[in-house]
Amino acid sequence: MIPITIVISTKNEELNIQKCISCCNEFMEIIVVDSMSTDSTKTICNELGIPVVDFSWNGAFPKKRNWFLDNYDFKTDWVLFLDADEFLTAEFVLEIKNLFVEGMTFVGFNLRYRNYFMGKPLRFGDRQQKLALFKVRSGRYERIEDRSWTTLDMEVHEHPQLVGKVGTVKSLITHNDFKGLSSFFRKHDEYARWEARRFLLINSDSNRLLSIRQKIKYALVKRWWFSYVYFIYSYFICMGMLDGRSGYEVATCKVFYFNQIRLYIREYGSTDRDHA
Repeated sequence: MIPITIVISTKNEELNIQKCISCCNEFMEIIVVDSMSTDSTKTICNELGIPVVDFSWNGAFPKKRNWFLDNYDFKTDWVLFLDADEFLTAEFVLEIKNLFVEGMTFVGFNLRYRNYFMGKPLRFGDRQQKLALFKVRSGRYERIEDRSWTTLDMEVHEHPQLVGKVGTVKSLITHNDFKGLSSFFRKHDEYARWEARRFLLINSDSNRLLSIRQKIKYALVKRWWFSYVYFIYSYFICMGMLDGRSGYEVATCKVFYFNQIRLYIREYGSTDRDHA
């Protein structure tokens, strides 16, 4: 068994959770951390023999993943955080096995994903990457006080801040949400609101640590042209056009998303000044 604890975050994930769990059977431990699901998510987990930890966010720090890191008695030194719509591939599992056989000089790994849109795989375009596999004692997700301006109870855009060397796993994880477009747009509206509030928070905190990608995004996201430059980058430079209609549709959705962030920044900034 691979000495990693898989932690799957859920909230009403009955359409995804069984497939997600079935891809993790070579790992030492699988835990589901559930945000009070009202569908059959927990029933499915119980039938599969997977323990479920209930999480109810009180609006303050910490959110779900930091809370779990601080309160769970880990049996492994490593943790891999998955969303329920992320599915490990055989290639990914084999690469992880080889990494642990060879010995470990890293404290964490960036993971790469193959996204799907409306059932179609995206092989090109701007590649999603996040730091989701790391040593339990190497660090925590960044702290952002967002009690008053979000309902997101989990670290979606927050990044782990680790002490030590970080590598990259080359094999891709499949990211394919089976909930449909309405869920996709609802989530991205909430993400845009969170990003706008975070932008305003960052502007008031010059000491906050940001990745290079974050620095570029927050330096430019208020510009009206940023979303269209991103379209050119993702669709043409990263060859998203080779994904056909799906590549174009995803690129245009990102234009809309970045424009949402820009407009929410303007709205929230004006509202904050009015109440100052």
